[in-house]
Amino acid sequence: MAASDEVARQWVLGGRVQGVGFRPFVYRLAQRHGLRGWVKNRGGEVVVTAQGAPDTLRRFGAALLAEAPPLARPELISAAPSVPEPAEDFRIRDSDPARSAHAQVPPDYFACDDCLTELSDPNNRRYRYPFINCTQCGPRYTLIERLPYDRANTSMAGFPLCRSCAAEYTDPADRRFHAEPIACPVCGPRLAYRPAGDRTNFGDDALAATVAALRAGRIVAVKGIGGYHLICDASDAGAIATLRQRKRRPDKPLAVMFPINDDLATLRRAVVLDDVHETILRDPIRPIVLVPKCPDGPLAPNIAPGNAEIGVMLPYSPLHHLLLTDFGGPLVATSGNISGEPVLTDNSDAEARLATIADGFLHHDRTIVRPADDPVYRMVAGKPRPLRLGRGNAPLDIDLPFPLPRPLLALGGQLKNAIALGWGHRAVVSPHLGDMGTPRGLALLKQVATDLQTLYGVTAEAILCDAHPAYATTHLARQIGLPVSSIYHHEAHASALAGESPHDRDRLVFAWDGAGLGRDGTIWGGEALLGRPGHWRRVATIRPFALLGGDRAARDPWRSALSLCWEAGIDWNSNRPEAELLRHAWTRNVNCPRTSSIGRLFDGAAALLGVVEQASFEGQAPGRLEAIAADNAKAIALPLARRPDGIWQSDWSPLLQDLQDTTQSTAARAGLFHETLAEMLLSQARALRAEHGVSDLGLTGGVFQNRRLSERVLALAERDGFTLHLSERLPCNDAGLSFGQLVEASAGL
Repeated sequence: MAASDEVARQWVLGGRVQGVGFRPFVYRLAQRHGLRGWVKNRGGEVVVTAQGAPDTLRRFGAALLAEAPPLARPELISAAPSVPEPAEDFRIRDSDPARSAHAQVPPDYFACDDCLTELSDPNNRRYRYPFINCTQCGPRYTLIERLPYDRANTSMAGFPLCRSCAAEYTDPADRRFHAEPIACPVCGPRLAYRPAGDRTNFGDDALAATVAALRAGRIVAVKGIGGYHLICDASDAGAIATLRQRKRRPDKPLAVMFPINDDLATLRRAVVLDDVHETILRDPIRPIVLVPKCPDGPLAPNIAPGNAEIGVMLPYSPLHHLLLTDFGGPLVATSGNISGEPVLTDNSDAEARLATIADGFLHHDRTIVRPADDPVYRMVAGKPRPLRLGRGNAPLDIDLPFPLPRPLLALGGQLKNAIALGWGHRAVVSPHLGDMGTPRGLALLKQVATDLQTLYGVTAEAILCDAHPAYATTHLARQIGLPVSSIYHHEAHASALAGESPHDRDRLVFAWDGAGLGRDGTIWGGEALLGRPGHWRRVATIRPFALLGGDRAARDPWRSALSLCWEAGIDWNSNRPEAELLRHAWTRNVNCPRTSSIGRLFDGAAALLGVVEQASFEGQAPGRLEAIAADNAKAIALPLARRPDGIWQSDWSPLLQDLQDTTQSTAARAGLFHETLAEMLLSQARALRAEHGVSDLGLTGGVFQNRRLSERVLALAERDGFTLHLSERLPCNDAGLSFGQLVEASAGL
């Protein structure tokens, strides 16, 4: 074809196009079509210019989207004619550091099958190399320091490529072409095992020493992709008891990592695995998934005491694959941190802060730029629902239903914190940061807030925070020096759900959780909100009761039980020495704020049943109550009446006698409690549908992590003609608050 018959065209693509082998893909695609031109990174975009016959360019342009690499999610920003340039062939040009509003920061990926094949091949030069990766796998978010995503802009910059790796990195036909974390035993990171009071082992000797320690019942802190895990033998009850005692984590379930190279046979002996569980477990996210446990499984009984489910995951890094294969069985893999703090990432910090917990440390010398804890999912109503975002699925890019006139930074709440950056129609939600009651938690929040703005080239012009004046995030918001807007807690919950599935009709959202400041100055937690983002109004709630001792009630379910009984004029012998003093405080309303919290109602029920009177972690009492609840329980009809202010209110007091009726089994009473709450919600929904004509319902807030309750509400509501919405991309708990704050603010601007 004569040069005069050629035309040129340029495509600009955004979305997930960096860190996924997109430029090599474009190069090979252009070669296949016989085109000349170039491709390059520009900020977070990829720019492609090609010239050739018009029909060929059309096919090439369609293939850019249709044939993209598996991990890529390209979005066409523009496609336009271009001016032909003198070109002999098609090339990959150096990256342009210019900023782009369409940038996406890739999350960390699991180890792909091709790399795992090489990992186990004795003839491959990367045999048993724990940092093997390619364009389709390996770390991203946790090693990127800035965009564009080039090796010089990552924590791999300090590892110069050897001749063999450099040849792969510069060969467009190689699957490691511009795989930025590329490495090998000659030029890349290496392992080091440091036991207490012994010499350091390196490389494969470090792995062998780690496995030997685990087989001896020891606890090892292992540095992974997004931070450290505390690891021990999942079948050794003694090792697990030691871990619990040292970490001061007596009851909270521990996650378990299972080998994948036995076709999940070991996992199937431990849990009841269905196809949906297996699908999400094998997903590139590689999350922790809550799965029903087998009563006679091979795991130690103190993995998840009192729980019907176990958090399980499959190995996602080459190091994990090697550890599990060499060890030959499942391993406890819980976050390497001091309880309540973010996961640790630095070698020296880990040794200093975990010295009283771990017997040894398996380090590596690749810097983790920012932590990313493991994501967590639970099956609810037949779908995997996130309980925590993290390594593999965050930063989460999600559209806003309304455009923002200026960039906003949303700081979320106090517990289970994740922050969000919003601009235009876009929101980016961070991985799980943890609780904000510690200096390390707040320091990480500040770092990630800065990182998100730097990575995406967006500078926030105002701050959003929770309306509770005592939250650490609220105090931080006031210190930043930008305009601050406070968003009420449950309105943020409702807007987060509405933002996931936007429509123009009013909806009725039930926001049930543990605690959040309400517009009337009391602690809400059992609310029905009617409307849409920016225009919510409270239309239903439950009878309020007192939080004896304020925030202490969250860790002492017996306090909620006492308060419920006193409120209803019923006696309950708690055998607590503080009861008399609390009674005086309750009668005088001293440090006894009023609440409508369903979470605390769950706590009180658990204490009245003798299931949990004192909790060692948040959500323990409701979780135990759900785990023991019997099926086919009958509900008690709770009174529903309109208050003088027009709000419908359900009265929980008839439940108390049945909860204390020891002629019924504990399981039957727990089932009755769940069924009664489901019927109570339906009763409120029916009254509000009759009054307002609304039939779209939403469930949000941490209470709806409860599968039994959520699925029962879903069945009852759909049978009654309601359409029901639950979160699918964001956690329904407080980890979704920051996104909800952006949605609520965007609707009001």
